[in-house]
Amino acid sequence: MRPFAFLQPQSVREVVDHLAADPDARILAGGTDLIIGLRDGSVRASSVVDVKRVGELDGNIRAIDGGLAFGALTSMTDIAADERVRTAWTALAEGAAVVGSVQIRNRATLAGNACNASPAADTTPALLIFEAVVVVMGPDGERRIPIDELFVRSRTTTLRRGEVVLRIEIPAPSGRVGSTHARRTRRRGHDLASVTIACSVHESGETRLAFGSVGPRPILVRDDTGMLAAAETDDAERLPILDRLFAEAAPSPRSMRASPEYRQAMLRVLGLRAIAVARERVAGAAA
Repeated sequence: MRPFAFLQPQSVREVVDHLAADPDARILAGGTDLIIGLRDGSVRASSVVDVKRVGELDGNIRAIDGGLAFGALTSMTDIAADERVRTAWTALAEGAAVVGSVQIRNRATLAGNACNASPAADTTPALLIFEAVVVVMGPDGERRIPIDELFVRSRTTTLRRGEVVLRIEIPAPSGRVGSTHARRTRRRGHDLASVTIACSVHESGETRLAFGSVGPRPILVRDDTGMLAAAETDDAERLPILDRLFAEAAPSPRSMRASPEYRQAMLRVLGLRAIAVARERVAGAAA
């Protein structure tokens, strides 16, 4: 591990000022990705900024206008256990519940998972289908970034120099919604996903799918026809629709976890399964 300066600021302003002055600074919140990167040399930092003592940042999950706000330090364990998330934003709870191991989930943060911008991240597909917004503070003040505008490619986001995440907000659902998260890995346990997908079905018939690990960034798609959600549609009719929606999937041929052909095939399989589960859940909510 290369040497670096270690800072423990007390305020968001101190964090912003340091990040703006040092382009090679890295934020430490949960540290589950950062520490690994520092150790293996894939991440080089001139300084590490520990934000756990910043008074304006916390790990609370707050209700806001029918939705939820997740503080910058909110852990995966707390998200997976929160009854509000499990009930109304089920896909997010399920995604958080399979991040790494128990020890990792106790440390890993939702904000860190998003900012790390891994295509295989388990919570980002759920954040996409729920239209989350990332609230950040930077040298020019506070701004709000729709989650679909945050990701550029692996390890790259639209965060500007000096910006730090304050919270992630998820708006209130506009009606009854059923959702789920699904993934495929090489083995059970805390393996990175070869395919990950989140699906929501609205009572209106709109279906949203967000998928990752099959390209440089997670992708959100929608079906507004009602065909995917309709009870009378069989899987043979759904597959051509899914193929059209999954057209942007571009798995890397260099990955050691799975071949592009396998990932493409499993994306279709998991898509059908996720739609079935989400349909059942929205029907159950209606009942």
